[in-house]
Amino acid sequence: MKQQLSELIQQALNSLIAQGVLPADSSPNIQIDRTRDPSHGDLASNIALTLAKAAGKKPRQLAEEICAALPESNFVASTEVAGPGFINFFLSSDSSQAVVKRILEQGTAFGTNQDGGGRKVQVEFVSANPTGPLHVGHGRGAAVGDSLCRLLRASGWDVASEFYYNDAGAQISNLALSVQARCKGLEPDSEHWPADGYRGDYIKDVAQAYMAGSSVAAEDRQVVGAADSDDLDAIRDFAVAYLRREQDLDLKAFAVHFDRYFLESSLYDSGEVEATVEHLVANGHTYEQDGALWLRTTDFGDDKDRVMRKREGGYTYFLPDVAYHLNKWQRGFERVINEQGADHHSTVTRVRAGLQALQKGIPEGWPDYVLHQMVTVMRDGEEVKLSKRAGSYLTLRDLIDEVGRDATRYFLVARGASSQITFDIDLALSQSNDNPVYYIQYAHARVCSMLRKLEESGEQWQMEAGLAQLELLTEEHETALLRQLDRYPEIVAAAARNSEPHTVATYLRELAADFHTYYNAHKMLIDDSNLRNARLALSAAVKQVIHNGLDLLGVSAPESM
Repeated sequence: MKQQLSELIQQALNSLIAQGVLPADSSPNIQIDRTRDPSHGDLASNIALTLAKAAGKKPRQLAEEICAALPESNFVASTEVAGPGFINFFLSSDSSQAVVKRILEQGTAFGTNQDGGGRKVQVEFVSANPTGPLHVGHGRGAAVGDSLCRLLRASGWDVASEFYYNDAGAQISNLALSVQARCKGLEPDSEHWPADGYRGDYIKDVAQAYMAGSSVAAEDRQVVGAADSDDLDAIRDFAVAYLRREQDLDLKAFAVHFDRYFLESSLYDSGEVEATVEHLVANGHTYEQDGALWLRTTDFGDDKDRVMRKREGGYTYFLPDVAYHLNKWQRGFERVINEQGADHHSTVTRVRAGLQALQKGIPEGWPDYVLHQMVTVMRDGEEVKLSKRAGSYLTLRDLIDEVGRDATRYFLVARGASSQITFDIDLALSQSNDNPVYYIQYAHARVCSMLRKLEESGEQWQMEAGLAQLELLTEEHETALLRQLDRYPEIVAAAARNSEPHTVATYLRELAADFHTYYNAHKMLIDDSNLRNARLALSAAVKQVIHNGLDLLGVSAPESM
């Protein structure tokens, strides 16, 4: 509807340009917003305030002239000028009711758009070190990242999802030493346990599988354990492969799929890390001091310069990050979104600085970042911190096993990434209106139940008859639902554009609330077949939008509960 109204306003502006009221070079960005109060219309525009100076008129006067120049339309009932010069548009009942027909005709395609125009975007998320099971923070990253991928696909982007495995460095060495210690029969409380070793029970599982000669798939090869506790390289390869498989199983239980898994070690094997260093040195953005190689990131907005190669040898972690993102750019991704924990905040500036220093034509501010805050899990009013399997944190699998995939995904994506989340297990398990995912799914199931009851009574919903009688939907609750349904495509487009999947979750809760209020206030399965079919058409449209929205969040839409 916004697009149609924008075209209508543009026609009015063209008319005023032809009359000499507006300059010939007037090409404004027409902004249209939904009003908060229905008494002020359905949509509003500030176009008159934007153009008043160029027209040499007071905004209210220009607004009146724009209204007078608007072509006749069957979807605008009336207009009014409000405040300093806003134009409020009151849509006709035909236009608001037409959304039901669009929804039922388009089905799962309703709400999609082509904003992306087929351009390539990559979303990197989770990217956990293969040193243990995924924790709840990784789960939030998975829920947000996967929902972003779904939203971007719904908005016409060519989406590639990627998981970056940090399979090199100190943490992997600590993993290998921890598994080796278990292979030798040591316990975490032993004085010979590695100083920075991992203590969870899963380390014992890895060691037992290795010593038993188990086989684990890794990339295009099989890694086989051996009863040799002295071969640290073999232990390292096996442990990484074993824990990668475990993380893959966690993600599968969470219905998260990746198009590609990228190994940090491949950047070293291919020489890309060394080539990145050579480019940075050649471009004059590096210097040596105290035996270390530094990158002058202050040239690109950082608060201090950063070490690239340490005095004792080896690269700091941000250098391979720069090489990795150069690799992304060379793969043709116009847009890249990194969904990571808030603890990565300090890497944003330095990675961008490193990319600018490469002088490869990469735009400033590339890539985009979505940084999520921590998750606190509560049960019976107390924080849940530990998992026996992981030892020091609560795993994602623990949460899925306890409350289910749907509740876990919804709760982890329901608030903006920059906000901390308190995940209440008791609430997630409750079948009440206070549980948002239950409340939304119940609205979907309620419509399915109505249609089943009608069929059981020997009647059937006649969709075409219902669509022909939409003018009967004049009750206040029906009007509110129609307005809410019409918002959905805008919600999807904005959520994809701003990387904010939580806005879809918020919208679905509002839609469910409007539907439950409507259902409780009006009978649906009434004798008047015309009104019954119209109300069921509206209800079926609500059902379809809930289904579409939940799918964007990776949550199911059950037909019975």
